[in-house]
Amino acid sequence: MTISTATGRRARVAIDLGAESCRVSLLRWHAGEPFISLVHRVANGPVHAADGSLRWPLDRILSGLMDGLREAASVALEGIASIAVDGWAVDYVRLTPSGQAIADPFCYRDERTIAAKVQADRLVDPAFAFRHSGAQPLRINTAYQLLADAASGTDPHAAWVNLPEYVLHRLSGRRVAEYTNATHTGLVALSTGGWSPELLTRLDIPSDSLPPIVHPGTVIGRLTGPLADLPALRETQLIVPACHDTASAIAGISADLAATAYICSGTWSLVGTLVDAPITSDEALAAGFTNQGAAGGGFCFHTNVNGMWILKQCMESWKRTGRTWEIAELVARAAQCECPGIIPVDAAVLLLDGDMPALLNDELRKLGCTTIEDHAGNEPRFARVIFESLAARYATVLRSLEALTGRPIRRIHILGGGSQNKLLTELTARHTGLPVETGNVESSTIGNFAVQLAASESNGEPLQRASIRHWAQRLSSSAVLAG
Repeated sequence: MTISTATGRRARVAIDLGAESCRVSLLRWHAGEPFISLVHRVANGPVHAADGSLRWPLDRILSGLMDGLREAASVALEGIASIAVDGWAVDYVRLTPSGQAIADPFCYRDERTIAAKVQADRLVDPAFAFRHSGAQPLRINTAYQLLADAASGTDPHAAWVNLPEYVLHRLSGRRVAEYTNATHTGLVALSTGGWSPELLTRLDIPSDSLPPIVHPGTVIGRLTGPLADLPALRETQLIVPACHDTASAIAGISADLAATAYICSGTWSLVGTLVDAPITSDEALAAGFTNQGAAGGGFCFHTNVNGMWILKQCMESWKRTGRTWEIAELVARAAQCECPGIIPVDAAVLLLDGDMPALLNDELRKLGCTTIEDHAGNEPRFARVIFESLAARYATVLRSLEALTGRPIRRIHILGGGSQNKLLTELTARHTGLPVETGNVESSTIGNFAVQLAASESNGEPLQRASIRHWAQRLSSSAVLAG
């Protein structure tokens, strides 16, 4: 393959931080068309620290990402123009005055925020917080994690930065909060798009700990340090894409999103649609919807539904007893099973770390349904309950979505890992009565690259949705993601 080395045709790197794996992808040009390959994958997952807290293995993540960048540099001899990082929201790294991590960051599933949320609700009425910030007041939000820090004795003035932006900061980018990611903190004012002095004051969160907010496509520095000694990385810019992986995934959809609902199916299932203006009614709050910034303007209006976390926890439980399954085989076998009952997938106990097969049986028992014996051969029956229950929940959410937006949903676009699950796709179509199309499993990577390319043409102006979509269409039609 001949790769162009002409000006403007240097390669680009997208790093996507995932709760199960972190990926380093490379975009190169062949005959004027973009070609994307996955060059490195880093296994990930929260771990229990010595004190019992649930944290992310930061050093392992960073070490793996550096390996991935070195591998990308060894391939892209034409040079790498930029690196951008997206990932999950809400979690962050506290920094020393010299910019080093104080400790491994907490995972949002850590239970320390249960008490913090109770404390916060005494200080700020959740309905006010929702109307003011647009963010559903979930206990995993950054705001409540910061309160939990203060309650445990952490210096509240210590600087912090969300995880995707932290990776860019480590690569020598300045410390920033990218707008789509910042809107997940619960501390951004809808009226200004900046940090809310009122919420910070009421929650007693020091403003001097906050990074400045910047918009998608902002160049925040140039790579320095040992990696910059590699020929391909000597002139590499550091760019914030839509740092929240869902915003990047939505930016990576090439289809027209009018009258379309999206389901970002991964550890979580995010079910919603794009809206031009936030919806902060009491009904939206009660239904669990949130308004998060979208790349190129507008808002991702969606609700968090539990997702493949339930299945992953089941598989971890089975693995401990020597029962291992490939996802594809489990899905195929589940398609042949009857479903004994539809459980509430968002039940609080199903969001936490635990013996998931036993927890699923508890939920079936509460509904008066037949439980499933947890022994070899019955794993597909558990999977069928999970998939059927997720699809039923999607249908409920979509009915709420139509009522809240006042517009009909004509089709569903599923992206992320769940787009490869044929059974879940079929069940979703059956429960909702809507046509379902599937997008790229690596849509967040497509969106990451689309923002980088749109930014290269923007001359520093705010990015437009049309420009991002143009690049998403080109990437989706001509890119080949290999792993």
